[in-house]
Amino acid sequence: MCKKWHKVMNTGQEKIVTRFAPSPTGFLHIGGARTALFNFLYAKKYGGKMLLRIEDTDRERSKKEYEDDIIEGLAWLGIEWAGKGGAPDEPYRQSERTEIYKTYLEKLIGGENAYVSQEERMGKRGTVIRFKNPNTRVTFHDEIRGDVSFDTTDLGDFVIAKDMETPLYHLAVVIDDFEMGVTHIIRGEDGISNTPRQILIQEAIGAPRPVYAHIPLILAPDRSKLSKRHGAVSVNEFRKEGYLPDAMVNFLALMGWSPQAVGLETDILSPSELGEAFSLAHVQKGGAIFNRDKLNALNRAYIKKMSLEAQVSTVRKWLPDKDPAIIEKITPLVVERINTFKDIETLEKNGEFAYFFSEPVYDDKKLNWKNTPSGETQNYLAHISGILSNIPDAQFAADHLKGAIWSYAEENGKGQVLWPFRYALSGRDTSPDPFTIAGIIGKQETLARISRASEQLGGILLI
Repeated sequence: MCKKWHKVMNTGQEKIVTRFAPSPTGFLHIGGARTALFNFLYAKKYGGKMLLRIEDTDRERSKKEYEDDIIEGLAWLGIEWAGKGGAPDEPYRQSERTEIYKTYLEKLIGGENAYVSQEERMGKRGTVIRFKNPNTRVTFHDEIRGDVSFDTTDLGDFVIAKDMETPLYHLAVVIDDFEMGVTHIIRGEDGISNTPRQILIQEAIGAPRPVYAHIPLILAPDRSKLSKRHGAVSVNEFRKEGYLPDAMVNFLALMGWSPQAVGLETDILSPSELGEAFSLAHVQKGGAIFNRDKLNALNRAYIKKMSLEAQVSTVRKWLPDKDPAIIEKITPLVVERINTFKDIETLEKNGEFAYFFSEPVYDDKKLNWKNTPSGETQNYLAHISGILSNIPDAQFAADHLKGAIWSYAEENGKGQVLWPFRYALSGRDTSPDPFTIAGIIGKQETLARISRASEQLGGILLI
């Protein structure tokens, strides 16, 4: 879990209670995670709490694996929630609240706000319970969109339950929010059309109206609906791809909210800084764009902010079968080349690190710089070997090696001298400079590789 979030104490207003109420019919995706984050940030800022309620009334599609994924994803992001209690705390589940809904249904029917209707559906007759629509205009204030009005006449008498044991979404959510003391409903703008029905039910059961805030939807870069090919995958997939939770939280916050709007000059904000700065008043109305490049840039920045110890520890997890001592030395090089830690797998697959852990395989033709004769290349390698042989092991580090060889390379041609030196150590067309490689693999291995390269050119062993 992420580091502790900054807490701002309540400033005299009622205790704020928000809720994240996902349906366990799929994995926790980007949109859901962003909704949870906004609810969490707002509640935390004012000393309140965010409830986690699993809306599993669709028993056919709801699965425990999806609920577990939601909880795991929230934990990874450091989004804390409150539930019904227990150790560990358990989320509220609508499937466990049937008797509560039944009590309200009885009251609604008894008060003539709802009625049982005999209807034919798909060739079968059965009963449903409909809400008796008063056909009024409903106006509510949205913290992001201002005043919103709906004429509820077009809704008709809408269904609120299949039967006394099976409430539908609109009824269950209103009862839950009332019973749980939810003061603020922060959700996606696709939920705005649900609000009139829910307000009518609130009025019928005598529930106070919560504060509404409908946040913009997350769109693909081409402003189409976000799909799996754009990033609408499980949040836990981003974890597997090597993204850091703080970077992910930062990225989620920037989709629909701007730190510049509250006077900040940077997009890189820690969880505690987000906790202080976030406000519903500065959430934008327009669609938020999912930008993978932005996410990668943020993640890269957070990787670089890690301590060297943490970087080394994480790189080791992605290269579990490699020499830990070498990994510690190459970690700064690795960090410079990745956006996510999973990039390490690609680099390794392409042989980018192989020469640090085993002897390289040479292409004879590539040991010489351009048209330099092999005999000259052998002389350069022999001279370098002689210089390196006189450097004590304790001083065998990149900066010292460069200082010892650089003037010789300048006098004889940096390409002619440094190319075969580097290629002898790496066996690759591109790699870090030879001083860096030599400092990592050590004196003995460096001299051995130079000697083998010289021998392959037709010379003699240098050691």
